[in-house]
Amino acid sequence: MADQHTPKQLGYRWAAEWEPHSATWLSWPHNRDSWPGKFEPVPAVFAQFAKSVAQFEPVHILAEGPAYDQAAGLVGDVDNITLHRVATNDCWIRDHGPWFLEHPERPAALVDWQYNAWGGKYPPFDADNQVPGKIAAELDMARFEPGLVMEGGSVENNGNGTLLVTAQCLINPNRNPAMKREQIADALCEYANANTVLWLFSTEDGSIPGDDTDAHIDQLARFTTTGTILASANSDSKTGPDPVPLLDVMHQQLRQFKDSQGKPFSIVPLPIPDPVYYDGHQLPASYANFYVGNGFVIAPQFRCSRDADAMAILQEQFPDRQIIGIDAVDLVWGLGAFHCASMQQGRAVR
Repeated sequence: MADQHTPKQLGYRWAAEWEPHSATWLSWPHNRDSWPGKFEPVPAVFAQFAKSVAQFEPVHILAEGPAYDQAAGLVGDVDNITLHRVATNDCWIRDHGPWFLEHPERPAALVDWQYNAWGGKYPPFDADNQVPGKIAAELDMARFEPGLVMEGGSVENNGNGTLLVTAQCLINPNRNPAMKREQIADALCEYANANTVLWLFSTEDGSIPGDDTDAHIDQLARFTTTGTILASANSDSKTGPDPVPLLDVMHQQLRQFKDSQGKPFSIVPLPIPDPVYYDGHQLPASYANFYVGNGFVIAPQFRCSRDADAMAILQEQFPDRQIIGIDAVDLVWGLGAFHCASMQQGRAVR
């Protein structure tokens, strides 16, 4: 069932990631084209990820055919993990999955955006585009359909009326070519129940090395509280990785931003790891691609000296949560990490 009113009109809200979850959703990896020549270690990384999350909250995994059988063999007997026979094209549910909404009086609902694999880069994506509708049917949940292409990794939400996005992604003609910046911002505010959309960069500023998403925000800057942004930053040390000019531009902009109440943000630098390469390609390794759940944070690790620094910063930002580091070197050959591979389901308030 598709509701003709917007979530904002009806009083729904999209909660921040650190707010209480009902569950975490994953799509099991099976597309070998995403990890050419190096797929074999990926399911084990996913199993470790799923088991880690399941210690804290329910985990739902989408899979079909041989992928379902493999998931069942690796995690099917783990408490708090449920498998669903739902087909996917790839594992990046942050971008093809639904946005779960809360309401103080109504049952929970979800937003079903359109999905085109980051601007049509990796067809086919028909099964991924059907995932939100399949989950709505599985949960018997109301579904809002904006009709716009939108990926979860492209929007950061502080849970208090402010969204953070990048112009390279959201105004890219490979997503919604007929939409202007103001129209996209209005749609985001209506479907996330926000008041302010903050835009980073111009449409030509690029992204971090290796990124194929047209600068998803979850590789760059993340809210950790309503008033704090954890932002990838170049090192002041001469022994650190080569600077990424985009990050200096980002910090200049972030220091000028104000939230929907007119308050400036506290900007906390997050180091970037040493470059990660495979088969001659630099990969989009970023500590910003962490996932926050009920009492935990899953932090990507890249086998370098800054892993411990990033873990310590995350612990400072989330002092009441367990910070769990998981090696992401094999996973990031698929051009994503743990935030890309997960989607939180907010609590059912009613």
